[in-house]
Amino acid sequence: MSSGIYTTSDGEKEIKEFYNRQVKNLKLDCEDIYVDTRFGKTHVLKSGRKDAKPILFFHRNNGTAAHSLKQNEGLLKDYLVYAVDTIGQPGKSEQRILSHKTHEYGQWASDVIDSLGFSQVACMGESFGGGILTKLMCVAPEKISKAVLFVPAGFKNVSKKFLIKMSISKLLYTTTKKDTYLEKALNAMVNDTENIDQNTLDMNRLCFDYVKTNMQFPNKVKAKECKTFNSPILLFAGKKDPVFPAEKVVKRAKKLFPNVEAHLLKDCSHFYSLSEKRNAYIKERVDNFLSN
Repeated sequence: MSSGIYTTSDGEKEIKEFYNRQVKNLKLDCEDIYVDTRFGKTHVLKSGRKDAKPILFFHRNNGTAAHSLKQNEGLLKDYLVYAVDTIGQPGKSEQRILSHKTHEYGQWASDVIDSLGFSQVACMGESFGGGILTKLMCVAPEKISKAVLFVPAGFKNVSKKFLIKMSISKLLYTTTKKDTYLEKALNAMVNDTENIDQNTLDMNRLCFDYVKTNMQFPNKVKAKECKTFNSPILLFAGKKDPVFPAEKVVKRAKKLFPNVEAHLLKDCSHFYSLSEKRNAYIKERVDNFLSN
């Protein structure tokens, strides 16, 4: 039995092998970087054009840098991307789980930026990764030049209805190992017009099988904690996102920050990258936002 985030050492090995296969399947060349933080070693995948604008990317819960690079390959291909394996998640960083209630994730992200040699950098975060960025906005707002957030945590806490639905399906899957329940768990995050891609299905199967699943997202930040953050924010929220309801997220983001450009994505669930048409819409707005 593993003492870290994995249930078994064989399971950890299988997830690492899957990670390496994902990297090999990317159309982009990748470089492995390890940086020191106060919470432990952190792994970063550097990829993309060396002469392009640098972007720091934080992935979703129970995800990895490799998975997010694959899911967002079209969006990120024109940038120099530093995709970070979140500490305490099933990537290649330290297995230490940080507190979702404090600013530890923000302190960790700040250390990553320092260790990569940036004084300020444009940042992207999806879901859990968006919550990491809201924590960073509290502890080191000056280090974010611009922020792009996809269906982010940090503005509203996770829907209890979603947590219950997901937990039941996950329990049924882990006890029966039937894909029917795995699909039900993931379908709690999509709508009836979307289909889960094989990459995401395989990633979540491995996490359900071998990772001590952590459903605690970074909690919502308070106005007094992030009042000094003034950099531009580009926010994408899914109109059919059951995890972080779009209207509530956008309303609170605009209340907290003075410079928010928000887009409500029609027919979009929590998995925002499942539609080619939507991905093209997102890329156009991200490119315009980062170039201005």
